Amino acid sequence: MAGQCEVALPGPMRTAFSYAVPERLDELAVPGARVVVPFRNRAVVGVVLDRSPRRAEIRTLKDVTDVLDPLPALPAYLVELGRWVASYYLAPAGETFRVMLPPAVEVRVSRQWRMTEAGRIRRGLLESLAERNEAQVAELAVLELCDAEGKPVGAQKIRKLAGGEAAAARLLRRGELAAAEVARRRARRMQKVVAWKRQQDVAPPHNLAEERVQRALGERGPLALAELLRIAGVSRSAVERLAKRGDVQVWEEPVEAELSVFDAEFSAPSNVLNEEQRLAVEEIRGWLEAGVFTAGLMYGVTGSGKTEVYLRAVEAALERGRTALVLVPEIALTLWMGRLCRAWFGDTVAVLHSALGEPERAREWWRVRRGEARVVVGTRSAVFAPLENLGLIIVDEEQDTSYKQEEAPRYNGRDVAVMRAKLEGAVALLGSATPSLESFHHARQGKYKLLSLASRVENRPLAQVKIVDLRQDFRATHRAAPVSEPLRAALAERLAAGTQALVLVNRRGYSWFAMCRSCGASVLCENCSISLTYHRKTERLVCHYCGFSRAVPKSCPKCASEYLYYVGAGSEQLEERLRALFPQARVARLDRDTARTKRAFEQVLGAFAAGRVDILVGTQMVAKGHDFQRVTLVGVVSADAQLGFPDFRAAERTFQLLTQVAGRAGRGALAGEVLVETHYPEHYAIELAARQDYASFFEKELHFRRLMHYPPFVALATLLVRSTNVEQAIRWSRQLETYFEPMESRGVRVLGPAAAPLSRLKREYRFQFLLKSPRRAALHHVLEGCLGFCAEKGIPERAVLVDVDPVNLL
Repeated sequence: MAGQCEVALPGPMRTAFSYAVPERLDELAVPGARVVVPFRNRAVVGVVLDRSPRRAEIRTLKDVTDVLDPLPALPAYLVELGRWVASYYLAPAGETFRVMLPPAVEVRVSRQWRMTEAGRIRRGLLESLAERNEAQVAELAVLELCDAEGKPVGAQKIRKLAGGEAAAARLLRRGELAAAEVARRRARRMQKVVAWKRQQDVAPPHNLAEERVQRALGERGPLALAELLRIAGVSRSAVERLAKRGDVQVWEEPVEAELSVFDAEFSAPSNVLNEEQRLAVEEIRGWLEAGVFTAGLMYGVTGSGKTEVYLRAVEAALERGRTALVLVPEIALTLWMGRLCRAWFGDTVAVLHSALGEPERAREWWRVRRGEARVVVGTRSAVFAPLENLGLIIVDEEQDTSYKQEEAPRYNGRDVAVMRAKLEGAVALLGSATPSLESFHHARQGKYKLLSLASRVENRPLAQVKIVDLRQDFRATHRAAPVSEPLRAALAERLAAGTQALVLVNRRGYSWFAMCRSCGASVLCENCSISLTYHRKTERLVCHYCGFSRAVPKSCPKCASEYLYYVGAGSEQLEERLRALFPQARVARLDRDTARTKRAFEQVLGAFAAGRVDILVGTQMVAKGHDFQRVTLVGVVSADAQLGFPDFRAAERTFQLLTQVAGRAGRGALAGEVLVETHYPEHYAIELAARQDYASFFEKELHFRRLMHYPPFVALATLLVRSTNVEQAIRWSRQLETYFEPMESRGVRVLGPAAAPLSRLKREYRFQFLLKSPRRAALHHVLEGCLGFCAEKGIPERAVLVDVDPVNLL
């Protein structure tokens, strides 16, 4: 043996596991390498965290079975970053490193069976029986198969026997069979690629089919065989004849994903920087030249050209031999930013996000790891992209809550980006038109360097924002419609002028919920304490948290009344209303229901950008980052929907959403207008968003945060106790309450336990503690002690969820 290693395994396990390293794997099983190891009769893929020399107790350890890659998947600095994420967010190491690794598409895990000594005795007993029942016949067949093979038998062979799977399960329970899961490398899907071989003295084609092949390969270069046959309209035999004569070269390579249609035929913009942009770029160049960690916040109004500064900053990093990482909050924005970066930097750009298929995501990931890609564009998880010699990390729309992971490990991509830049001596540049209060406070305190872009490109004016008081609209029209009379008139005016309009409603579905007029009850989800959303297209009531759905009832489930009505308007209903109001208009909708895939995003956004859609209805995914030159009107329906949420960030999110969506109007040569529909026009978040006055909002909101002891003045964490049994959840909560009682004297204030705002989610009852402390170290110490207390009291790890720096208190 060559020593031992510590391996983090996927799953909610907080500790690493020790394995012996065989001599043959000594040079490959290094920190950051993916290894296959046995764990509880299964073969699992983990990552090596540390190596140590051979010890006396190594004989008691299981061996590492295999090392998957000749090049460690995670460089040393990413192993260090993973340890920090696990420590800071109190997350299991296995879960943390699982999200950092590439998809294991090349590994297939299968179960194998072998007969034990007890099985041999059982076989002899069954053979001695004069008569055997059906179950005994099946068991004997399984045992005979295992004995005849002389080696472990795959599950596929067991399944071919009549009653084989059930018999194997019985034999396993009695110890007469042993089972283990083994990992094997999957064969990579390969495809034939054809290229024209002759460069000079090309022989004339013998027939029309060969002429088509020659023309296709001459115009397009090497093509996959299937694609060549489709483009040239020829049979496979025509290509085979050319290959025999040596006119074409044919080889095999892994199947690659198709080039996105959204990326085709896009040329790099050539904008001239204004003075503010030029100064910002020069400042960032200075940070890069210094070669030390620098964190900066670029606060620029919507339309001020932040993207242009990002591109120049990436260019500056590449000029210095460094690499760059660009994070965006939404998958839809990766399509746009990826196009821009590819237009500027060519094939050195890789795109990483969850909408990619696993083979495509693995291919892109390994392009980055091998150094073939020097610029990465991606969503939250791309912060772990294995770029070497990292010089710049850009976090666009840094305030967006999408950067926060809602499952373990509950990390914030923005904060991890800053820490990664610190570990690697890189520049972290956060950008936003509406920075989070925490980030702007850091900039005011000098922790971040502040860059400002106070005016729009070419000094274009900000869109004029008007507040539509829905109370007055109801008194004038005596109807509560999602499209007010001022918004209807403004849309008609834009259609007549031939420009485009964007309408935001931050609710998907047709109606918010179904309610009984007789008893007042709404139709609830069976798994969650929340009303179901009505989707008219499918005629279903759907839970947007757990996915449960049911047919629309004909009567109230509680009182059997037939008087059900639907409350509120979602994006589906708004689209329908607009089609009815403007039958001549081309209306499209973009939300999670219509754009479930990358191609669906591309089609809708591409059609709107090309002018083939007049009115685009969307949820918050259309509110930020997009640059539509012909949009002159933005309408916001139900602008105040978030203000009633039991969350201290409700006003901040409302202000950010309204300001961001207002920035989609008037980005081209034409002036823009924004209409904000609300029942609370006097609320400061709506008033200041209408004035697009971030500075005033920051001061007012910061005053409230200081009074109420919320971030950025304290460190915050939530602890959630959950169980499918409500009595058990209450009992565990009471136990934790006894642990937290003396913590006030240690500088940590604990609120709770109380039922969470979503008191039941996915069939689990939830009780919440809220922890505040002006000293982060004290908060961290108390939470670590709490997890130890849970282990001591037998409270399952899965039952206690810790969220450090939460962005959602629901």
